Amino acid sequence: MAEYLKAGDIEACFSPRDWQYIVYQDLRSTLESEIRLFPCIFGINGFKKGQLRFLFLETIDAHGLAGPLRDFVQHSRSFGANTSLVVLSRPRPVASLASYKDQFWDVLNELHELDPSPWPENVPEQLDTPLWEFSFAGEPIFVVCNTPAHILRQSRRSMSFMMTFQPRWVFDNILGTEAAAAKAFAKVRERLDAYDLIPPSPALGQYGNPENREFAQYFLEDNNEEMKCPFHQLARSKEKAA
Repeated sequence: MAEYLKAGDIEACFSPRDWQYIVYQDLRSTLESEIRLFPCIFGINGFKKGQLRFLFLETIDAHGLAGPLRDFVQHSRSFGANTSLVVLSRPRPVASLASYKDQFWDVLNELHELDPSPWPENVPEQLDTPLWEFSFAGEPIFVVCNTPAHILRQSRRSMSFMMTFQPRWVFDNILGTEAAAAKAFAKVRERLDAYDLIPPSPALGQYGNPENREFAQYFLEDNNEEMKCPFHQLARSKEKAA
């Protein structure tokens, strides 16, 4: 099983010619830039404090990801208040945005099928609800996809196909009050306005708001058209799927 690493261990494990080193340094330069401030303030804080964990896979697929993700979920609370698991893949010729979207949802769908843990009782199983969140190993997780095919939405651009798994409790702890949540999201939107070549997606919203749908925020298109989840059965329980 592949092991995830701390940022401080990556340079010791890989040489500057290794793809793992190269994609990590590209992400690092994005998060550390003082000229173009990356919009995700939670990710930046987690990186600066050494709380992020990094997993390198030749190709991101559910079978290679399930074990490390389960281990991360089990230990994540010991990594810090801003932790996430960042999954990076080997750079390859750039594919279409549609193909990356299919790959992303295929991975989530297969992870759900491989997960032996019961769905969390406090998370609805139907996607078209304001409280649904992807869950794995009993933990609700907000998932973000970045690809090299994103052009206008630079905040979702990366050197290679990339997925980030951020436990729901990270947001719950940081955004504990309405005032804190409003301040944080206002800062993120301000940075998005300056960072992207397109206005912030209308799909972006706060968890629990009646109009909010978490799945619509996972993979953002390079436009602001309404997104519909291609896997409407993703959150079904295994009993219903049987």
